[in-house]
Amino acid sequence: MRAIQVSSYVSSPTSLTVSTVPTPQPSPDKYLIRIRACGINFFDLLQIRGKYQHQPPLPWISGAEFAGTVISAPTASSRPRFKPGDRVFGATQGAYATHILAPESVLLPIPASWSFEDAAGLYVTAPTAYGALVARVHTQPGEWVLIHAGAGGVGLSAVQVAKALGATVIATAGTERKREVCREYGADYVVDYTDNDWPGKVREICGKERSGNGRQGVDVVYDPVGMISQSLKCVVWNARLLVIGFAGGEIEKLALNRVLLKNVSIVGLHWGMYASKEAETVGEVWKGIFRLIEEGRFRGITYKDRTFVGLESVKNALVALGRRETWGKVVVSVKEDEMEEGREAMGRQSKL
Repeated sequence: MRAIQVSSYVSSPTSLTVSTVPTPQPSPDKYLIRIRACGINFFDLLQIRGKYQHQPPLPWISGAEFAGTVISAPTASSRPRFKPGDRVFGATQGAYATHILAPESVLLPIPASWSFEDAAGLYVTAPTAYGALVARVHTQPGEWVLIHAGAGGVGLSAVQVAKALGATVIATAGTERKREVCREYGADYVVDYTDNDWPGKVREICGKERSGNGRQGVDVVYDPVGMISQSLKCVVWNARLLVIGFAGGEIEKLALNRVLLKNVSIVGLHWGMYASKEAETVGEVWKGIFRLIEEGRFRGITYKDRTFVGLESVKNALVALGRRETWGKVVVSVKEDEMEEGREAMGRQSKL
């Protein structure tokens, strides 16, 4: 098969290369999947540099998110959930490749109306947004939600979930194009967070639009960047602030008197731990997401201003993501000729 194998850490994704490696064989406990599209993540940039919290032993294949078609089900399973030909998406180490082995626990069916590309960007972003806004802070109809980095992958997912819950959404983004994207996905208002007085802009919007009730702030803040401290300037009494991540690069230190004075709650979300700590919630979150998709209230967030086709383009996609040039979810399509080469390699191995 073709894959991006990391044999030594690199300082830049431009050093990544595509090579031919042995194709995985049918497994007793895993599905063999032909990858049709792979999702690009910030943690991939850290991992190839040896700076991520989870570093596989060298050599390893980069990438985590994927969508594709089942080739074979676990050979030891009498009742596998998926059968050959089924379209699935999921996440496990080794997604920058034409083939991958994955356990059933990390796989979900691709919605009938969705492309491989859109599905490849669903596994991390959608449950982060839904889990935060529904399971953690119980967002209610009529509430106002401030979503930072609204044009990012988890941001656009949160915009859609919040709107589906009946909330009014203010999204922040740093460029006009990204603010335009936020509007396209349903944000009611947008704010430029590079403006030093963006909390004042949020208060101004709320002061004018919240039905004359004088509530100059939002009820919920969704923050994947690290902007909780500033956000405390534009929240109302009993607000809930969600700590999703620190894409801005710094972990904040807060003046807790503001938390006390406004009677607010600051709530964290570590979605990756739910599978081991609170597995029952994972199923409920995915039920909710699939329901929104079926109702047409949640759509794919694939970045479309530029296309990335073929594993050779993974490095360019990672560069664009690292430079924050993109919006939504950056996805690479796996070319048909790459898959053909993978099939030929499987045939050669079966004859040995």
